[in-house]
Amino acid sequence: MSTTALNALNPYLHGLYAPVQKELSADALEVSGEIPRDLHGGYFRNGPNPKTPPAGMHHWFDGDGMIHGIWFENDRARYANRYVRSRDFLENGASSLGGIFEPSQDAPGRKVHYRDTANTDLVFHGGRLLALWYISGQPVAVDASTLETIRAETFGGGLPNNVSAHSKVDPETGELVFFDYALYEPKMWTGTVSATGELTQFQEVDLPGPRLPHDMGMTENYVILHDLPVIFSEQAIRNRMWQIHVADQPTRFGVVPRKGGEPKWFEFPTCYVYHVINAWEEGDEVVMAACKMVPNGLEPDPKYGPYAAMADVLALRAQPYLWRMNMKTGEGREEQIDDALSEFPVVNNALAGRKTKYSYHVIFDDCIEQRFSGLVKYDLETGASARHDFPAGVYGSEPAFAPKADAQGEDDGYLITFTTDLGGASQAHIIDARNLTAPPLARIKLPQRVPAGFHGVWAPGV
Repeated sequence: MSTTALNALNPYLHGLYAPVQKELSADALEVSGEIPRDLHGGYFRNGPNPKTPPAGMHHWFDGDGMIHGIWFENDRARYANRYVRSRDFLENGASSLGGIFEPSQDAPGRKVHYRDTANTDLVFHGGRLLALWYISGQPVAVDASTLETIRAETFGGGLPNNVSAHSKVDPETGELVFFDYALYEPKMWTGTVSATGELTQFQEVDLPGPRLPHDMGMTENYVILHDLPVIFSEQAIRNRMWQIHVADQPTRFGVVPRKGGEPKWFEFPTCYVYHVINAWEEGDEVVMAACKMVPNGLEPDPKYGPYAAMADVLALRAQPYLWRMNMKTGEGREEQIDDALSEFPVVNNALAGRKTKYSYHVIFDDCIEQRFSGLVKYDLETGASARHDFPAGVYGSEPAFAPKADAQGEDDGYLITFTTDLGGASQAHIIDARNLTAPPLARIKLPQRVPAGFHGVWAPGV
């Protein structure tokens, strides 16, 4: 099949997912409603955006990283988007590493087996954004006021290997707490970088075999590593899936002291977890809230041809759960928060690693493609929820929570998200987090379409 014919069948190259070609900067944006005067900072969202048409089989996760950002100050807004200029982006196709539908490769001087695009996640650390990659790659430091790439980040040469997406920033200490894993080795690693960018702790954790985790938990004193029943598989690549589930393997969470020490492992029924909501300590227990994957109940759609299996895997379906791990008794228990489907959870990051009552998730449209048709707010203690539905034909991004300047409680603030309609128009929405069912406080018209993407972050005061 020709490259043109292949690209035509790939749902993640068209419509909501089609890449944009221009890097823009714009201010004096058109606003419907009012931007709160106390909203000062930036909302940024990362995602895949191929610079050139793919030359062969293309997975959505392969696209070059692009950050879209909107800044607020004095009830005004400005917008910009920029590619993440990772090593592979700068080599502009000259890299010997390919996308994840191709066999993995070793490349001289590289610590990854696939093209590392830093397209997955963003954390705000030390006054800068760090763009991170989901297979554990080289962090890329980005200027939070311009979105211009600063450099590949090695923390002064101290980084032993890589950093995975979904590493965490401790709001009290300013530390970056990260994890790293390898496709072929039965190991994971965890480390800490100080608020000033120095590697202060790093350790290796042995596993029964190679694993394919996606996230981690962080509390004041612990890191929670995920030993999940999913592995990298060359056979799965041939079946256009890239990963394989091992059904008879339990799920294990390893609670590791942040200052170093042996992990304490807890076993639970087999499941997979993409995204953690938050984690904290309660007495003798370490508690992790996360979205637990459930069967999607959908059949691969033959209209996607060789991409049918990819689309099926990307149709995420998950429910919110709590896992409680008693550090004294070694006992663990699993508690379901709700049976409704939601994913891409966020909390008030001023409380990351501490007990939170509220979380905010996206709601998936009822189709095989990843389309976020609304937001839901959970009370993690009671399971009560409230939802915010986007208009028909409008789809959102993972939101970020921005606290009010004089916040009177954990949820006293704003949710910010990008939306895009099927006609190609994009907006930024500011939503009252305490009144989720109400219309947005403000809708800001953006100068170009924001393709569907991955993860976002709020950076205060930038």
